[in-house]
Amino acid sequence: MDNELKTQPHGIHDVEIQEWLESLDSVLESSGPEVAAEILERLRAHATVNGIDLPFSANTPYANTIPARLEPLFPGDQELERRIKSLIRWNALAMVVRANRVEHNIGGHISTYASAATLYEVGFNHFFRARSEEFEGDTVYFQGHASPGIYARAYLEGRISAQKLENFRRELKPGGGLSSYPHPWLMPDFWEFPTVSMGLSPLMAIYQARFNRYLEDRGMKPVTNAKVWAFLGDGETDEPESLGAITLASREKLDNLIFVVNCNLQRLDGPVRGNGQIIQELESAFRGAGWNVIKVLWGSEWDPILERDTEGLLVKRMGELVDGEYQKLVVSSGAYVREHFFGSDPRLLQLVEPMSDESLRRLRLGGHDPRKVYAAYKAAVEQKGKPTVILARTIKGYGLGEAGEGKNVTHQQKKLNEDELREFRSRFGIPLNDEDCIEVPFYRPAEDSVEIQYLRARREALGGYVPTRSIRSKPIVADHDELFKEFHEGSEGREVSTTMAFVQMLRKMLKDPEIGKLIVPIVPDEARTFGMESLFRTVGIYSSIGQKYEPVDVNTLLYYKEAKDGQILEEGITEAGSMASFIAAGSAYATHGINTIPFFIYYSMFGFQRIGDFIWAAADMRTRGFMLGGTAGRTTLSGEGLQHQDGNSHVLALPVPNVKAYDPAFAFELAVIIQDGIRRMYKDGESIFYYLTVMNEPYAMPAMPGDVKEGILKGMYRFRRAANGKSKLRAQLFGSGAILNEALRAQEILETKYGVAADVWSVTSYKELYNDGNETERWNRLHPGEKPRVPYVTKSLADAPGVLVAASDYLKTLPNMISKWMPRRLASLGTDGFGRSEGRTSLRDFFEVDARFITVATLHELFVDGKIERSALDKAIKDLGVNTDKPNPVTS
Repeated sequence: MDNELKTQPHGIHDVEIQEWLESLDSVLESSGPEVAAEILERLRAHATVNGIDLPFSANTPYANTIPARLEPLFPGDQELERRIKSLIRWNALAMVVRANRVEHNIGGHISTYASAATLYEVGFNHFFRARSEEFEGDTVYFQGHASPGIYARAYLEGRISAQKLENFRRELKPGGGLSSYPHPWLMPDFWEFPTVSMGLSPLMAIYQARFNRYLEDRGMKPVTNAKVWAFLGDGETDEPESLGAITLASREKLDNLIFVVNCNLQRLDGPVRGNGQIIQELESAFRGAGWNVIKVLWGSEWDPILERDTEGLLVKRMGELVDGEYQKLVVSSGAYVREHFFGSDPRLLQLVEPMSDESLRRLRLGGHDPRKVYAAYKAAVEQKGKPTVILARTIKGYGLGEAGEGKNVTHQQKKLNEDELREFRSRFGIPLNDEDCIEVPFYRPAEDSVEIQYLRARREALGGYVPTRSIRSKPIVADHDELFKEFHEGSEGREVSTTMAFVQMLRKMLKDPEIGKLIVPIVPDEARTFGMESLFRTVGIYSSIGQKYEPVDVNTLLYYKEAKDGQILEEGITEAGSMASFIAAGSAYATHGINTIPFFIYYSMFGFQRIGDFIWAAADMRTRGFMLGGTAGRTTLSGEGLQHQDGNSHVLALPVPNVKAYDPAFAFELAVIIQDGIRRMYKDGESIFYYLTVMNEPYAMPAMPGDVKEGILKGMYRFRRAANGKSKLRAQLFGSGAILNEALRAQEILETKYGVAADVWSVTSYKELYNDGNETERWNRLHPGEKPRVPYVTKSLADAPGVLVAASDYLKTLPNMISKWMPRRLASLGTDGFGRSEGRTSLRDFFEVDARFITVATLHELFVDGKIERSALDKAIKDLGVNTDKPNPVTS
């Protein structure tokens, strides 16, 4: 190839293209970018009208979005900030290396922070504003694998001790340690948001930014320019949650939201897109979704080269390489870069002819250049009307050299040999000699050093330290006895479902003078399913732009009403998005100092089973509030079938330590639980949240039978005693939720037909009983010299004679897990197996949990104990119409 002008495919010459480019340059110079953009748009429209098929592309050239001539001046001391950043790099590396020397394979990640150090340091020094009494501060979701760098900075700030750094990933050591990733449960004064599992924090950040606007539009906090920053990796965007809600951010015009994607082109095992370009792919996705996209690809050293390239050949070449080739260039020599990157065209070689191979090897990428990053951040915070994503090109393991810079193995790198440590020390100017260096000590300059003074001054100018978690909300005052009193009195014969009882409670709570404005109803497009449409008109559905249309049902009483100060978050068909709103509302006591009380109601099957990872993140984050599994249970949801019928959620709630899970059968039980939950979370400040199952099956709600509040909250109480307490045949029946009514019917059948006197117990929470039993056993095991404690279940059944039978709308394992603390053998009935599209009566027969099966189970237990003859049991089975040859629901 020579320097002669090439002929383009359709006969157009480079000179003609150059003339068009010069014309555009002239317009830019004389009239500015707005006029140039208008001309280009009109040209595109004119071409389309004349039948020219222009292929759509949401991509811009593979170049920096902000040209060098438009970059703002860097406001800080760049050299001093570089020295501080180098110290943080060293201490982050030292944490991981030292930890793995002490305990082999304790883990930790060096390379993620190594690639993102500049992205964070520019933010820490110039953008991340802390929370204070006067200002709510910025919200920052730190990339989880970069946590060593955040700890290392806090060490320089004097907020974390060397001992804590020494015990990275060994939290149980004397003096305490540091958690592997951001975990507010483990470090409640430091971390605000859990960001591992990957993919969750981008979605949470979007809904956090929207919730901030919700609070402003409702007048619950002042309007501010506070930002929500979310740092994530390019590989992390493969998680569907990462990009799943980006259209919400643009639709809501969330210019308070900034994503920073650390595009080091590598995920854990290899390249993110070896055969493609992840940056261009992400740009297309975000631009297509309506985001402002800023690409930070090339460092300042590229600017003079680009300026010499008057033909646009270099930018064209930049866009030709796939990521696998770019990864190869990163680990190769300058001579290789010259030959394989610039060598594709003699004119490109001429651009770098004056440069040495070493200078070519050291050409920085944009994500490692503070000036480029600062320009992008400044543009992002000044953007109006849309969210911003910054795609910053970096090198994974930057600075690790032969130990893993840019290599596929770098994510798993935990150790460095002596030569690699010395190379890292020298590259970043760490003041350690060769002998000290190999011991990998933590290094912190003296308190009066220019580095520490500068670091402190920058954070002081931005309001304080980040991250910091503090609780600023004031406890609520009232006990709300009057608010819930009516639900203790029953429905006086009217048939009401527990879902409808909850909606009535919610309506009353929304009117309460203290907590009414704090209530945040959240529903994923199922409000009418749950009978909540009456709230549309009274409190409205939140919309950041109000309601620009007349709803089709405007002439009805319960029309669909959207309002800018609406209180309901009607999220559409997204359980994950609704859960993200629940998390934002349930953590507002710390994020904003506001005790918002979320009530998130959804199809119960689509909670713990579908969004369990978000629920776990909520637990880690010390979220408060109420999750309500609506249309709960395997047999209460008529007709819907296998995918909707929930027999699992109370079992799946067991692993989440701070979830209080209840399955109430009656309105008064629900009222007692909600009232006590509000007290515990918002008055006493406990880091717990609630899972309540509510059903759509209507039945008469009884009045509360005396003072049973303690039993309701502890998980079990005797709801109805047997009429004939002197009968020789005795039984104890345990029912939960909707199946409690089946137990009550079985009580009547047993007494009237078979002479069995049965007490009926309402088990509101097997999880509470399970936790109490285990806690009691643990205490007794650790205190053998003390008087043994007795589990609540055991104490409650001390004067309860007869056989024991439990039935619930959930798996049999639920009652079985407390059987060890019962005085005798327990027979358990449950709904193991797949659901069916049927009515309630048929479903309860199919799963063998109706009154007939409870009766048969009770008589069978009496038969096993020798209390009745087999003939009596056989007769009962026949009289009750039980099919003994029916398929096993577990396997059918």
